[in-house]
Amino acid sequence: MNLIRHFAARNHRRVETAIIGTGGFGRSYLAQARHVAGLSCRVAVDRDAATAAAALVSIGIDPARIARCSEVAQAQAAWQAGHWIAAADLAVVADLPLDVVLEATGDPEAGARHTRLAIDAGHHVVMVTKETDSVIGSILSRLARARGLVVSPVDGDQPSLLIGLVTWAQVIGLTVIAAGKSSEYDFVYDPATGGLDSNGLRTEAPGLSDWLMPGDWPWASVAQARATLAAKLPQRAVPDLCELTLVANALGLVPDRADLHAPIARIPELADLMTDRGGLLSGTGRLDVFHCLRLPGEASFAGGVFVTVACDDPDTWQMLADKGHVVSRDGRSAMIGLPRHLLGLEAATTVFEAALHATSSGATAPRPVIDLTAFADADLPAGTVLTARGHHHSIDHVSGRMTPAAALSDDAPIPYYLAAGRPLLRDVRAGQPILCADVALDEASELLRLRRMQDAVTDWDAA
Repeated sequence: MNLIRHFAARNHRRVETAIIGTGGFGRSYLAQARHVAGLSCRVAVDRDAATAAAALVSIGIDPARIARCSEVAQAQAAWQAGHWIAAADLAVVADLPLDVVLEATGDPEAGARHTRLAIDAGHHVVMVTKETDSVIGSILSRLARARGLVVSPVDGDQPSLLIGLVTWAQVIGLTVIAAGKSSEYDFVYDPATGGLDSNGLRTEAPGLSDWLMPGDWPWASVAQARATLAAKLPQRAVPDLCELTLVANALGLVPDRADLHAPIARIPELADLMTDRGGLLSGTGRLDVFHCLRLPGEASFAGGVFVTVACDDPDTWQMLADKGHVVSRDGRSAMIGLPRHLLGLEAATTVFEAALHATSSGATAPRPVIDLTAFADADLPAGTVLTARGHHHSIDHVSGRMTPAAALSDDAPIPYYLAAGRPLLRDVRAGQPILCADVALDEASELLRLRRMQDAVTDWDAA
């Protein structure tokens, strides 16, 4: 597709945007927006206006041109004067003539409030905060559509990119077996030292050399051997499951197991591993993640996305294999990958889809298929506050599972990010799901209110 032609309307108007959350994604979007014809982002919102202003200064904005606004009238005056605006609350800037609001706080409760405010103000929303999306994405999309708006996942992050790759494969008539992504951080093995490194952590795995080129060994045995040798490194991450939950709710694909297979794998192996014919999967239409195993200096998959497809015409796929495409040992499946995700640098395509075409980069009408739910990895006593910490917004000693979507009830597993920040009412033993009745929910929560609204919908087929 010629995207310059597809987005030609940007030559005749400027798309005005605001970014909420000026961390890694938000700042990269602010910086890149200055280079995109037809796009403007001169409104930044963060926990305090000083943080938002600092982000603007960091991308080269003259501090004298930045207005720190705490009242609606201030923001209106600053906009009319052509200033850049820093604020601590979306409500201060929501009534500005914006086309698109990008929600990138990573805070599930804040994401719910901000999206509702933006929709009420008549703005499209680009939802970077997958934590919110995993809990209430379907109802947010439905509320937006009722106003002629969209809530969209964002190009630059894996869910939107994977939805794009899967639907591209379907449009050109490929039979999709599985789809997924690589984890954020590679597993880099140095045969000379026997060391295995990932995201600043290191373990000794000298026996891994025997499993680099596994020959005809069964893939389940290969995956298990590598996982055992790398046991000191994390091999499941809540953000990976969260992102694939969004894809499941957009496309109807499902995981093969609730915590994913998550094999440690070399890129050329995916055409064999991610199949139901001698690979790890028990069926087709599956979602999974892999940890990219490579040697120092070898190319990374860069947190990219992939599909495995059936090689329906052997002659065609032999020709493609000869050109370097990744085809399985038996020639019956292939892997097609997109080895990138560029965060805020490529968000503009989603912004333009929303503003110029009123179209989401994801599904037109996502529906609840999978919930990301919470699972205790250690004994958790009553009173424990399930605090989400760090860049990946994970809760200590609590992992995620991709389970069939279910309405909130006392005996239903609780959505992971609905539990975040809440105390336990009773003990939960290691190895058990955390149930809704185990958690003291906040009845004032916007996230909870919208989830109950989502649970009450009975006509998703009519959405």
